[in-house]
Amino acid sequence: MAPETLDPLVFGHRLRHFRRLTGLTLEALGQTVGRPPSYLSQLENGHREPRLSTVNQLAGALGCRPADLLAATAPNRRAELEVALAHMQDDPRYQALRLAYLRPSARLDDVVLEHLVALFERVRELSLHPSAGGLGEAGERGARAANSAMRDEMRKRDNYFEEIERAASQALASIGYGGPGAVSERHLTDLAAYFGFTIARVQDLPASTRSISDLRHRVIYVPQRNLTGGMRTARSVIAQTLGRFALGHRDPADFEAYVRQRVEANYFAGALLAPERAVVRMLADAKAREDISVEDLNESFYISYEMAAHRLTNLITRHFDIPVHFTRSDPDGLLWKAYENDGVLFPSDTDGTIEGQPLCRWWSSRQAFESEDSYSLHYQYTETVAGTYWCATHLGVEQDRGDAVTVGTLSSAAHWFRGSDTSRQSVSRCPDPSCCRRPATEAVRQWEGVAWPSARDHSHFVSGLPTDTVVFSPHPGVDLTDVYSFLDRHSGGLGTT
Repeated sequence: MAPETLDPLVFGHRLRHFRRLTGLTLEALGQTVGRPPSYLSQLENGHREPRLSTVNQLAGALGCRPADLLAATAPNRRAELEVALAHMQDDPRYQALRLAYLRPSARLDDVVLEHLVALFERVRELSLHPSAGGLGEAGERGARAANSAMRDEMRKRDNYFEEIERAASQALASIGYGGPGAVSERHLTDLAAYFGFTIARVQDLPASTRSISDLRHRVIYVPQRNLTGGMRTARSVIAQTLGRFALGHRDPADFEAYVRQRVEANYFAGALLAPERAVVRMLADAKAREDISVEDLNESFYISYEMAAHRLTNLITRHFDIPVHFTRSDPDGLLWKAYENDGVLFPSDTDGTIEGQPLCRWWSSRQAFESEDSYSLHYQYTETVAGTYWCATHLGVEQDRGDAVTVGTLSSAAHWFRGSDTSRQSVSRCPDPSCCRRPATEAVRQWEGVAWPSARDHSHFVSGLPTDTVVFSPHPGVDLTDVYSFLDRHSGGLGTT
């Protein structure tokens, strides 16, 4: 018999393919190999498996090698789809639907076949890996839903939270900050005192935390600068922690409250370190010169590039009516943060989740890693199914391969930005799988069935939250044993009541 790995459906399509190349009918081929046409028809339809002796006879008659008939891949995309459709209908999950058998006649065009096969493949993935579609543990569903709801609210508000801008402005006024320069470390110390805290820098902060606030002794513990990746990061950690107190946060009761508090604290930190009035003045001057840039905010206010990008999205639509989008993605192209009010399409899961989804290979955030100087700003126009967009992408250098932070806008608004004169252009047809997610046909023919890659594990959480528990913790991802041990060490026993 033929090898156990032989797929009769694939063999049948390859036999039909080579028979038609030679122009032979079933009758003519049958006469050559001494087999009735009905037997050959059963072979071509995948209803019978051939003996190796028959394969050798057929190959001799068709002028090809036996290996050509026994290859593991279908001869073309149409055949590949028909094989997939047949296997799909043999699957118990499909049969449970009690649908009539669908034969791929000539009247069933390729587009319909593509949709049917892709749809069932997604159903199959969800059944094998429920958490991939948001159907796993309640914790993961809650985190996904909370992130999606927060993005919807940010879009509706053009990512501008007036009440947080006001709280940051009042806090700065309370310590006498009048601008327009960067908020200093002394200002942050005074702000902590304004909220009744002192700041202590330590070397042994637990790895699962960014800061720890001792509410009994009114101390905010933050890591030493050498442990945070630089002064800018250290400043943002302090500002985010102060945001909790400025905004009156309490321990969250669910994922929705946790996500909201996280977004609000980050927003407060940005509004504190890059005050609205000063940023708007700088953006207005830059807009008059058609030279708006994230990097100017990054340098002028001594904040991270990502925070500067967030501040631009907070204020540019509200004050200048310019729509924008923002993404943060890793070197593999997986999306972890995003915001848009300019209509750009982000990759998403079936439930609307974007975290962990792969960006198009031709998008600026991924092309930046391929540029000759990957650590200079990467400017690019990308034609997409939703319109043409201009983007500026910055690659982090804190680690060997930092994440990509991208800010962009519609091509019609690009002239306001530095780098809009770039000649770099690309075309993305995603979510069409033929754009970049399906290997080239020739590569498939050459390597499918004889290549076995081993996937590298990704360390990211789907949404920045642990999702392995149904019960919500007000401190997700934090090792409380380490936290309490840390507080015991640093309070000198004063924490005991």
